[in-house]
Amino acid sequence: MNFKKTLVGLTAFAAFSAAQAEETLSVAATAVPHAEILEFIQPALKENGVDLQVKVFTDYVQPNIQVDQKRMDANFFQHQPYLDEFNDGKGTDLVTVTGVHIEPFGAYSQKVDSLEALEEGATVAIPNDPTNGGRALLLLQDAGLIKLKDESKITATPRDIAENPKKLKFRELEAATLPRILNQVDLALINTNYALEADLNPAEDALVIEGANSPYVNILVARPDNKDSEAMQKLAEALTSEDVRAFIEEKYEGAVVPAF
Repeated sequence: MNFKKTLVGLTAFAAFSAAQAEETLSVAATAVPHAEILEFIQPALKENGVDLQVKVFTDYVQPNIQVDQKRMDANFFQHQPYLDEFNDGKGTDLVTVTGVHIEPFGAYSQKVDSLEALEEGATVAIPNDPTNGGRALLLLQDAGLIKLKDESKITATPRDIAENPKKLKFRELEAATLPRILNQVDLALINTNYALEADLNPAEDALVIEGANSPYVNILVARPDNKDSEAMQKLAEALTSEDVRAFIEEKYEGAVVPAF
């Protein structure tokens, strides 16, 4: 028997078997910080038998549609209130796998250096989706600029404002566009992932920002049919590891906060 040839054959078979056993997992994400966090854990998942493929999206709609239609396995970009509203509005049944981090929501301006400096009739831009628009209005209410009819309504719109002493004018725009029009308005309420992409530092540049106790935890989302798969659970475990905690704390310096 040619032991050398047999050994080479067994090695090749083992490599083939390992390759066959490796599972591919595709995840839709927004660029910052979600895709960056996913890319950080790619090597560890690879060693654990999961080939993690990350596809970056620039909006908040397609990632859910792609997962629902089974074009992607999961997504990582949203919080629970947004997912709940999306499921209700679109008739989807996407589910949370695990919570990962909080991105404290902030208000930014290139025209004033404090909320007190906003003049009467100032223009304020907020996201046009129900949950993030409501989140923006709740933050402005906490800052004392407005008062809502229902002071805890997370899907509030400008029509729900009961008191507006400064007669602020609201523009509801696609969340991704808000950093680009910051110089055209007096104040913009911007999701942290888009703020970071625009080189805004929430901890330093925001005139007001949510506290670390924000209920808007960003979540890994999948479908009922794949949420408990071995590969998905490996991804969830990696996203809530101490290595990821250290990565988030060092890289984002308080602009992103671990929620595990």
